[in-house]
Amino acid sequence: MEMKTTTFKENARTAIADETLQIELDRLSFGFPEKRKKAVDRMPEFEQLREQARDIKNHVLANLDLYLENYEDRVEKHGGQVHWCRDAKAAREQILKICKAADAKTVTKSKSMIGEEIFINDFLAKNGIEPIETDLGEYIIQLRGEPPSHIIAPAIHVSKAQVEDAFRRVHTDLPADRNLEDPAALLQEARGQLRNKFLQADVGLTGANMLVAETGSNVLVTNEGNADLTYALPRVHIVIASIEKIVPTLEDASTILRVLARSATGQDMSVYTTFCTGPKRFEDPDGPEEYHVILLDNGRTDLLGSEFEEILRCIRCSACLNHCPIYKAIGGHAYGWVYPGPMGAVLTPGLIGMEDASDLPNASTLCGKCESVCPMGIPLPKLLRSWRTRHFEAKPTRSLGQITLKFWAWLAKRPKLYHKVNGLIIATLGALGRRKGRIKWIPFASGWTSKRDFPAPMGNTFIQQYHKGARGDTSGRRLREVKK
Repeated sequence: MEMKTTTFKENARTAIADETLQIELDRLSFGFPEKRKKAVDRMPEFEQLREQARDIKNHVLANLDLYLENYEDRVEKHGGQVHWCRDAKAAREQILKICKAADAKTVTKSKSMIGEEIFINDFLAKNGIEPIETDLGEYIIQLRGEPPSHIIAPAIHVSKAQVEDAFRRVHTDLPADRNLEDPAALLQEARGQLRNKFLQADVGLTGANMLVAETGSNVLVTNEGNADLTYALPRVHIVIASIEKIVPTLEDASTILRVLARSATGQDMSVYTTFCTGPKRFEDPDGPEEYHVILLDNGRTDLLGSEFEEILRCIRCSACLNHCPIYKAIGGHAYGWVYPGPMGAVLTPGLIGMEDASDLPNASTLCGKCESVCPMGIPLPKLLRSWRTRHFEAKPTRSLGQITLKFWAWLAKRPKLYHKVNGLIIATLGALGRRKGRIKWIPFASGWTSKRDFPAPMGNTFIQQYHKGARGDTSGRRLREVKK
């Protein structure tokens, strides 16, 4: 996956001009958000659970070293191995080392954002090992040679016709005249293609929704069951997880699970919720013979104790993406890296540096919807503003927008001049839009007028009307009464 965060503005313009993408994104407004609302409405204690989940993660972040060490101890007692990796390079090399020791030719994978973060697919392929995505959405975009555009629905940007095209292009062993009009037919075809891959895989690679310090368990949450086949069938199971995924106890894990599915897909509980704890025991009929956990830092410890620590509470539910007007306008690929939407606009600068992700925190209206739906109560608008402040203070040159705001601040401190200039602008705009009540084009405002007309001002400014009322108009008396 090529990093394209520095070209965010160009990426966004391309996405807005993509008619197929816009059709698919329009459907997002009527899917996950509505289901989430219904699921939350069915649970009167949801807000209380959010507070409990937030407190659990805050406690973990304050004692992260202790819980990670306890988790490692439990994993080893169950016969597994924990590998501490400072960065993506270390994680890739450790995974390759395990795969080579197993003489692996193929690796089945369940959906993992950490896998995307460390570019593991490309790395394995370059080293002669075939990675096979088993999540349906991930499988589709792997055939298309694309990264995911959404955290829980990686192929949300792909139309049914595009899926059919990809299947016909790649599945050349099947009859060319087969009917793929029905979505169920696409699903059955993918299932048939993947079945032997599951059985033949040498290594299974999964992510982790949570790591439980109390038991050394890895929690997997899916709706397709592919993660269960990925970890249970191959001889070797590798878990890749970032260090903040830890939770203290099984009870804490169940508390977070109660808000996770409801926030993500609007389900009371995902279809499959699996707890993996080490390799199979002597009496177990199935399971991996080897169990490895890759614990990845990759910039997380730099966020601990900083003003951005709260983003480490994120459980990757995608609620903020599903409700964000910016995400729904441009999709996930425009963000240029693994994590899109509001959570990505906060997390990405913290992981790769502000110099390579300076535009992302500005991709927000600060409407606050993301914070209101976040199951972990992350104050995303506040964190976005903090990144904006840092960028403003660190940037030596000033953009046109910054210069304009500086001029406005200078003008606003001079009330008489400000009212005269403001009155002149209002009068000019009013004259331009007098005939139709709207204006089709305004200098320096093409970002607005290219998509919609600007409403023409009607009458005088508020201050002009106020002063006119102060000289005896009825409207002025009303204004003075309100002021009192």
